[in-house]
Amino acid sequence: MTTFALVLETNNLTGGGADAARTALSLERLLARLGEQTRPLAALDELVITHDGLPAGARARLDAIAGTAIRWVEIDGDTDYYEAKNRGFDATTADVVAFADADCWPEPAWLEALFAPFADAAVLVTAGRTTYRADVLGTAASTIDFMYFDSPLGAGCTRNFYANNVAFRRDVFGARRYATHDMYRGHCQVLGTRLHADGVKVHFVPAARTIHRFPDSVAELVKLRLLRGEDVISLAPHLVRTYLPIAAPLGKLGPVVPLAVLAARFGFSVASINRQDLPPAHGARWLGVVGAIAGISLVDAVGTVARSLGWRPGSGAASPAKVTLSYHRDGDQLDAAHTVAA
Repeated sequence: MTTFALVLETNNLTGGGADAARTALSLERLLARLGEQTRPLAALDELVITHDGLPAGARARLDAIAGTAIRWVEIDGDTDYYEAKNRGFDATTADVVAFADADCWPEPAWLEALFAPFADAAVLVTAGRTTYRADVLGTAASTIDFMYFDSPLGAGCTRNFYANNVAFRRDVFGARRYATHDMYRGHCQVLGTRLHADGVKVHFVPAARTIHRFPDSVAELVKLRLLRGEDVISLAPHLVRTYLPIAAPLGKLGPVVPLAVLAARFGFSVASINRQDLPPAHGARWLGVVGAIAGISLVDAVGTVARSLGWRPGSGAASPAKVTLSYHRDGDQLDAAHTVAA
């Protein structure tokens, strides 16, 4: 019988000076939300949460809310987002391991939908649909940060996935894992290109839906966009090698290729409006979404150009992979009935 595990990391709850009490409170709300899953947490064979020093009392409360024993994996403050996921994976033994983020709101059928395809032994990886909230800004940002490209490896497959909403058979992830890269959040895209090169199909499961929060403040939202822009410099070579290898020599022309990637992304984002299971955008709303895409892309471009000139406005002197932002607000979700006071 196939066994299943879920790994959550708490890196995105540690930014903005959040202390252990605030991190624990946000985890309490998340576990209460996960308690509404059509596949109960208690039905999992393993539930793993990585943390940076949560007190024993807080962990006991969270165990009680989850309704099942949590395997707690303590990491130090220098462990980045992707390495925390690797460490969480190492604490599991299950045949199939799903990864989620502590700053996302999964819809009730998320876990059941993400795991269902593994009834077929040929399925190795599944990726759910991640979006931001359903307003104009959320719709625009979703087309930028959470793109899905059809894969030539098979119908219903995607070339890419996001680390907040994906499940792997153990041997597939164990043989590849998240590698170390000099960027903020592009590691899962690089792993996606490797899976594609290895001929590993990633089955896209739109019904496995999770809603990603925006950062808690406008200043952190701008920082996020600058970090995303910086990432394009490191991510562009991987994308070019995968999708347009003939253009690889252009990588010597400074920011030319990264800016071309941003331009291509803008076109894809506009084409993705009304294709992400979000409220329809027509007329004035469509124009608003396009305007928001353009505005976000402009801030990203500032991060890209700055990074190409040796300046990192988003990450500063720190490694971008170790930058943390604050994600504690509860309004960023599709279903207002689930709003919880912060």
